Amino acid sequence: MSVFPVTASTISAKDLGEFIKERYNLDKNFNCELFRTGINHTYFISDTKTKYVLRVYSYNWRAKSEITEEIKLLNFLKENNLSVSFPIPDTNGTFIHDINAPEGQRYAVLFSFAEGGKVRFMDDETCFTIGSLMAQFHNLTNNKSMDREVYDTKSMLELPFQHLKQYFSETLPEMVYLKEVNDTLKLADFESTQKGLVHLDIWYDNMAVLNEKEITFFDFDFCGNGSQVLDVGYFCKQLFYIETDKEIYERKKLHFIKGYSSVRTIPNHELKLIPEAGLAVFIYYLGIQAKRFDWSNIFLSENYLKMFTGRLKSWIEYNNEHAH
Repeated sequence: MSVFPVTASTISAKDLGEFIKERYNLDKNFNCELFRTGINHTYFISDTKTKYVLRVYSYNWRAKSEITEEIKLLNFLKENNLSVSFPIPDTNGTFIHDINAPEGQRYAVLFSFAEGGKVRFMDDETCFTIGSLMAQFHNLTNNKSMDREVYDTKSMLELPFQHLKQYFSETLPEMVYLKEVNDTLKLADFESTQKGLVHLDIWYDNMAVLNEKEITFFDFDFCGNGSQVLDVGYFCKQLFYIETDKEIYERKKLHFIKGYSSVRTIPNHELKLIPEAGLAVFIYYLGIQAKRFDWSNIFLSENYLKMFTGRLKSWIEYNNEHAH
């Protein structure tokens, strides 16, 4: 009986472990365990004392040149003492490893392990520290560019809608709503903002918190070029979703903004763009879920779309009511 080709696979942790131990000259006591699958697959390589994170990029997700740019950015941030999970070269100085998977060429990169835990409900001090660390990142990368995606009207609003049209009728109320948002949310307002490099996914799931105020950012898989207030808006949007008590949300948001402002000035017109920035990034990620149907088909249902657009509406309505 012939073996069918595959479009996606999960690489054996045991064999990856042997591969990495050989490339990095690691002790035989190191074990490799699959941590989670997603757009990319994450493994932990560890012994009793040391731990690393191995990311195996999904097939046809990031070009080798894009991963090279991510590594260059992380090495630059590490050299400038920003607290990030950084890539680790093997004994030959190689960062990116070719993985000949059943579906085709994939890539693997070993990263340092970010000490600490993920904290969903952060205290005021932690929010302040996250803001200051984000501002440090923005200061270091202000006016810089990289050979990766540019986050603009086309990539964040127009393309996501095109991806969604493959799965949903444009006559669905939720699709009509998204089209209306796209027509009214013009990112031209962002032209006068501070630009440079963005992480685009800074929230509690992509940072480790140690002793409440030692923060390490990781997962720069969506890093690219754009208005840096996008990172600010996205963090606020995530905080808004996490904190159901909006008084607590406002207090934590204020501490986050104070932390950011303690390192870098955020002009008033950029503060006013936070609602639009958060909205744009969320629409972008909805498009990613459609684009990567092989990973996210559990999300792509009419019920999910209804729930997601409901969140967008509540964010818009809240900010319209509380516009300062």
